[in-house]
Amino acid sequence: MGELEIHSVRCAEWKPSAVVALATSPDDAQVAAAREDGTLEIWLVSPGSVGWHCQLTIHGNPDSRISSLAWCRSGFKGLASSGRLFSSSIDGSISEWDLFALQQKVVLDSIGVSVWQIALEPFETALHSGSHTDLPTTSGVANGSICHKDDDDDESSDDDTSSVNDIETSEPHAIQACNFNQRLALGCDDGRVRICTVSGSDETLDAIVSLPRVDGRTLSVAWSHDSKFIFSGSSDGFIRCWNSSTAHEVYRITVGHGDVGVKQELCIWSLLSLRNGTLVSADSTGSVHFWDAQHGTLIQSHSRHKGDVNALAATPTNRRVFSAGSDGQVIQYKLNQDSSSFIKNDSSIDVLEKWIYVGYLRAHTHDIRALTISVPISAEDPLPEKEKKGRKDRKNNGPEKLMNSSYRKWARLGVPMLISGGDDTKLFAYSVNEFSKFSPHDICPAPQRVLVQLVHDSAIGGTDMILVQNPGWLDVMPVFLGSKAKSSKRKHVDSGKIATAQLLARVKCKKSEKIICSTISRTGVLFAFSDHVKPRLFELRNVAGSGVGKGGWVVDKMQLPAKLPFAHCMVFSNDSSRLIIAGHDKKIYVLDVAALKVSHVFMPCRKDPDENAAGNEPPINKMFTSDDGQWLTAVNCYGDIYIFNLEINRQHWFISRLNGASVTACGFPPGNSNILVIVTSTNHVYIFDVEAKQLGEWSRLHTFVLARSFQEFPGEVIGLSFPPSINSSSVIVYSARAMCVIDFMMPVEQGKDTASNALTSTSKKAGELHGNGSVKKRKHNDADFDHKQLPKVNRNFEFHTFKNPVFFVGHLSDGSLITVEKPWMEVVQTLGAPVHRHMYGS
Repeated sequence: MGELEIHSVRCAEWKPSAVVALATSPDDAQVAAAREDGTLEIWLVSPGSVGWHCQLTIHGNPDSRISSLAWCRSGFKGLASSGRLFSSSIDGSISEWDLFALQQKVVLDSIGVSVWQIALEPFETALHSGSHTDLPTTSGVANGSICHKDDDDDESSDDDTSSVNDIETSEPHAIQACNFNQRLALGCDDGRVRICTVSGSDETLDAIVSLPRVDGRTLSVAWSHDSKFIFSGSSDGFIRCWNSSTAHEVYRITVGHGDVGVKQELCIWSLLSLRNGTLVSADSTGSVHFWDAQHGTLIQSHSRHKGDVNALAATPTNRRVFSAGSDGQVIQYKLNQDSSSFIKNDSSIDVLEKWIYVGYLRAHTHDIRALTISVPISAEDPLPEKEKKGRKDRKNNGPEKLMNSSYRKWARLGVPMLISGGDDTKLFAYSVNEFSKFSPHDICPAPQRVLVQLVHDSAIGGTDMILVQNPGWLDVMPVFLGSKAKSSKRKHVDSGKIATAQLLARVKCKKSEKIICSTISRTGVLFAFSDHVKPRLFELRNVAGSGVGKGGWVVDKMQLPAKLPFAHCMVFSNDSSRLIIAGHDKKIYVLDVAALKVSHVFMPCRKDPDENAAGNEPPINKMFTSDDGQWLTAVNCYGDIYIFNLEINRQHWFISRLNGASVTACGFPPGNSNILVIVTSTNHVYIFDVEAKQLGEWSRLHTFVLARSFQEFPGEVIGLSFPPSINSSSVIVYSARAMCVIDFMMPVEQGKDTASNALTSTSKKAGELHGNGSVKKRKHNDADFDHKQLPKVNRNFEFHTFKNPVFFVGHLSDGSLITVEKPWMEVVQTLGAPVHRHMYGS
């Protein structure tokens, strides 16, 4: 990136929220992560760095305090394979998360006491009306999530693995609606276990059956593999086995008494019922016990943790068990079967099963609160044959040597992986088969990143300004560049604190609400946000005639139409005359800022724009406008793209999700408003000719043969930045960990790590970026291009990694960038020291 200057700003207040619960979808393609602030994230499971993408973010009730998650198959709505996702709360309510409307809905009002954990009845048992089945019925996850992959325990092979055909044939119910009822067990603070029914057609939970009350709090619940029994763990140190039909106690296991000679209660935080008849418990003494579930006798005990053990998980074959807790450790135990010394007189062989300690990993700095097992089902694009042959002999020039490349060695299609989350707000993925050999993979290097927007050359003194969105407030800040900007000539970007941002205005929302989305106009004078109640518009006004940063600025609230719904996304037109709002009712409202009236309403649709399709499409969560004000691009949360013509107020084009992937970044370059650049969650770059409604020539030649280093982009792509010059042909694609420069005028095959197929046409690419939307066929040579107007790059697809997590990258000029970042250690210090404590009480 030659002489490009990097100006770094660290003005954002970043305090992500702890991960308190995890659950895997019925098809194993998604992982749900619930955070302490009431936010729910849906992550796409990937066998490699490609595809790890936060597909959905739902802002729930921040006061409900989610305690656990359960994802069932019944009652598919909207998307056939997504199932129904439930959460329990400390306030005693049960909520369902609508992944199509992006809403949290209370399906069971508060029962008056806290619900500590919920567990779903095993799927096949419910499907067969309680009859016994030899099919795998549980993944061994404590919340009752189900996984049906078969695996082999051969250590030298890819154990815990299924082929694509196995996945398709072993899950016949994952793609069709189910009408059976599945039961949900609730572990409650009053010592009871309550059972309710999840109806496939009803939006509420059916009648509750209560088991007898016991002393202490019921902190954990689990179903037996045949659903005939429910196991409950309490704060009195007992594990109880209940008959799920008669509600009678079958037996109880004494793990320990909290009221006899011990000051603290012994809490059973997690239970796990395995198909081989083993019950696993985790408690506050740091112990993991393996019990005979039939008789309630102890098989084996391990005390490897140095604090409370909060979570358990098991592989699909139930031959490996994982535990995690307040000491930040994830420990693996493996089932070892020994039949050598147990031969009876009748020559039959008894097998001795023993759970052995394998090892531990510590990736988290704080308490681990949740574990889950997922199985990637998204296949990666195969390497071209030429690339496979050449890659063995080449040096790694891409980001792989700058990041933990070991993840690619163990994360494969159909191979189960372990996911952990905790108080340090991070999510990590682990190898199940080779747990001790490889380091965990950091799924989200910048959890709940701060959203930032840049206004270049604003109307407020011509200064550059940024809008910083926090959960409870917005900050409008002018940026002042320092005189010690460093040139980025290295692979590693560490610019230091060389730019400052001064607070000009702060607008807060109500404490009971959270800001969902925000935007700022190109002038920097107007800005807006939306919470769960309604959108709000503000204007900056100078009452003292003072300059930027000298006070005298006030914020005026502008009155929007009363019936506007709250928004998932909003954006200003390029001339700041219109505010465009993507409402939760799935309509797009175009607001005339001067008149403060809705001038038009778009109804995104797939076919005929004249059809009333409102309510049939997923919510819009990204919008972008062209510089000439003609085009509006709206992207829904699943990757479908709608393009509207703002001049005639009509939908112009619909683009179905690209290769089944979500859109992570999008934008119009300044030089040509008919060109739309899109990056997807599979790290493919697409260029569309919007006016001609067709894929651009560059994409037809290169989209699926991009540099391999770009395909393995470190972290999830979160944005694009175009140089302001209309003659520029480059774009910077960035994640929280790195950025990559792509020049569409340079050949794709420049570096040693690029894919084969050098189908390059400079003239076609130049016409695509600088023409009027159509590719002009004319001859070019090197003299036709003024390379001095472009950033000087050593080669195309050049990567530069960041030392600190980055929220935003934006061009100030063709030769200057601004990054908004925050050192992760500063964030860790705000989280407080790790604690070994009970999760309830004061």
